[in-house]
Amino acid sequence: MAKFQISNSLPDRQAGKSQINPVTDEMKNNYVSNGVNSKSQCSKFQTKEFRSLVIWLLVIVCNLVLGAWNLSYLSAQDWQEANGEHFIVCFTQDKDFAENLLDKAETYYRNIALDLGYARYSDFWLWDKRVKIYIYPDHASFIKATGQPEWSQGMADYRTKQIVSYAWSQGFLESLLPHEMAHLIFRDFVGFKGEVPLWLDEGVAQWEEESRRKEMKQMVYKLYDDDSLLSLNDMLKLDIREIREKVKVYIRPTRTKDDEPGVLFVSGDNLIRIFYVQSFGLVGFLIEKYGSESFANFCRQLRDGKTLEEALRFAYPTYIRSISELEDRWRKYLKEDYS
Repeated sequence: MAKFQISNSLPDRQAGKSQINPVTDEMKNNYVSNGVNSKSQCSKFQTKEFRSLVIWLLVIVCNLVLGAWNLSYLSAQDWQEANGEHFIVCFTQDKDFAENLLDKAETYYRNIALDLGYARYSDFWLWDKRVKIYIYPDHASFIKATGQPEWSQGMADYRTKQIVSYAWSQGFLESLLPHEMAHLIFRDFVGFKGEVPLWLDEGVAQWEEESRRKEMKQMVYKLYDDDSLLSLNDMLKLDIREIREKVKVYIRPTRTKDDEPGVLFVSGDNLIRIFYVQSFGLVGFLIEKYGSESFANFCRQLRDGKTLEEALRFAYPTYIRSISELEDRWRKYLKEDYS
């Protein structure tokens, strides 16, 4: 019997606007969706971390859309530099923060490069190819120079390989910095021409926020337990960047834990949250189950022009030969790990 899920949680933001706040315990508000199946049984899906996740991710998307910043706000002589192997941190005050940031950036780089097999290419992000991280002295000067909304905590420009924030921005060092670095490294590695699904790009960036992996995994298990996972074929068709109506109810196909077909009724906000969490879960599965080398090989095949299914067959020849098999093995992995 098909199972039906309905999510009627409404966003607390104005329709059509993105909003960001630092990731704190206070902003981890309730996320509730009521599930109704054919037997009229009611289940509650409540995950406090979901709201902070999507808010943090929305700032990244919004910042990219809003464009480049005006670095001329501070004259050239105001900037000082802390130089590392792969990064140049430009700052005006608080040398301690800049040096701490540089240390973390180099550590994140090594970890991300190992996950993606990027470390083999020694000429990336060295010398004149180093990434610049601009740190303004406070939030007010950051907003004035960049033209970002008041709620913005940082931004990145993939074209120029620059990241911008301000000193002691809450959540920047542990969350936004590794997330944006992962996007930059991943796109440097696979390019923009291949068949790279959005869930893979976003999943890599979230996976590299190592400090949040434990809570993100719990979100994935909660989705699985509540039969609220999207089908993988549906994820490949879905572009969450085009979701404009956050309160609109969307109807999406799913499968239950018993492998029965089902349907999800979800608001736009909740659909975005599910997509991001599920993207994290899929990338984590591929890396943890089959190792970083196989994942790096998978990414290289996409870079070299193979389709998604061709890349899967090449990197995981005895395990995953199709998109449907990827979904089957992931669900089996969740079932074994969750039980």
